[in-house]
Amino acid sequence: MFGVWQIGNPARMSATDKIKNKIEDVTGKAKEAVGNATGDDSTKNEGKADQAKSDIKDAGEKVKDAFKH
Repeated sequence: MFGVWQIGNPARMSATDKIKNKIEDVTGKAKEAVGNATGDDSTKNEGKADQAKSDIKDAGEKVKDAFKH
């Protein structure tokens, strides 16, 4: 009936999601930097994609936070 994501403390899950998003963003920045340094466009683009995914997830977290308050 309810999704697994609803079990437990929602505030803790949100904080965990935010941390995961930040890690994904930092990883993306590192990949982009490595791609720039080595001239590897594939790695650079993968890093940019990771950062974009993180930004989208962060926006979703902000929407959830707005409805909590």
